[in-house]
Amino acid sequence: MRRLLIPSLLAITACTVTVDVSTTTSQTPSSTTIVPTTTTVPPTTTTTVPTTTTTTLVPLQSLAYQEVAVMQFPVQVVARPGEETAYVITKTGEVWALVGGEVAPEPVLDISDRVRSEGERGLLSMALHPTDTTRFYLHYSDGNGDTVVSEFTFVSPTEADPESERMLLQADQPAPNHNGGMLQFAPDGSLLLGLGDGGGSGDRYGNGQNPDTLLGGLVIIDVEGDSEPASYAKGLRNPWRFWIDGTLLYVADVGQNAYEEVSVVELVPGLNFGWPITEALHCYRPSSGCDTSGQVIPVLEVEHGDAGTCSITGGLVYRGAAIPELVGLYLYSDYCGGWLRSFRDDDGEAVDPTDWTEQVGVPGSVTGFGVDGAGEVYVTTVEGLFALVAVR
Repeated sequence: MRRLLIPSLLAITACTVTVDVSTTTSQTPSSTTIVPTTTTVPPTTTTTVPTTTTTTLVPLQSLAYQEVAVMQFPVQVVARPGEETAYVITKTGEVWALVGGEVAPEPVLDISDRVRSEGERGLLSMALHPTDTTRFYLHYSDGNGDTVVSEFTFVSPTEADPESERMLLQADQPAPNHNGGMLQFAPDGSLLLGLGDGGGSGDRYGNGQNPDTLLGGLVIIDVEGDSEPASYAKGLRNPWRFWIDGTLLYVADVGQNAYEEVSVVELVPGLNFGWPITEALHCYRPSSGCDTSGQVIPVLEVEHGDAGTCSITGGLVYRGAAIPELVGLYLYSDYCGGWLRSFRDDDGEAVDPTDWTEQVGVPGSVTGFGVDGAGEVYVTTVEGLFALVAVR
């Protein structure tokens, strides 16, 4: 049973994973017989000879990063499943087409004149409408540094209309940090937004557990405009990136001074991730009490100083075809450490933890993840875009 309550504050124990990388596929033999006709034409019989095809996957030797483009502060890659065109967004306010593993020379959309890109502000996330291929959504910091979520319209897969903006949400930001970032559609068609606690440090503005603000949690947005944006979950300090995999929600929440955390939980409204009562698996202010009843328990924490860790960058669950050894694994990194790690969720527990850094290296300050239309993984850094590939 998936755990939602924190029974105790315990560390996660790592274990080793062994992967069977060979697969065999057999095609079922088929036989077709034509029944003789009643005419004078002699009966005929046609038989298809059974065929068997066996495919053996070459074992994975290692993973590697393949540089795709040198770019100024890309933060996300998004695509519709099966589509040839993916999109890369840059913090400075541009949307770029990614086709055939190459970034187009001109942006699909440039709203840099509306975006305040400094520190943790900027164009932070993009989401594509799940059924209407003409619409997409951007989360950015406006000229005042406040949060804006707007809808835009594609003219073609490689061109969007900057004048088509329809604002869905505007939220005042009291400080320049903890703007959160991620936009992603839930299976029911609603759009979710991650917002930090308003900035400063130590939940300065008291938003983490405040039900009367959109800050400090996840926000649900009805893109058709039938209802107002509302709080979906609370208790998050700065959910820069989350990921929806079927009915599961993976949230990588940036910690205060000591720990980063990842939570995995069923995607339902009303969740409380604990901040500022807890920082990862630890009481944040022990002197004020630490009532953790009803809180989501993180499946893992990463301590500051662990391979340079300072600010966790989630993260996605791999569902592509090119690297079957990774299917079902959650991949994540850190802005300062730049490492690459993974785990598999097993009913609310992080199992099979793996560190891939020795294989892939450190590409720089990791700002985000994303997938193309085939579900293959891209990693963004402050200075470039990389594809995650298998070496066989």
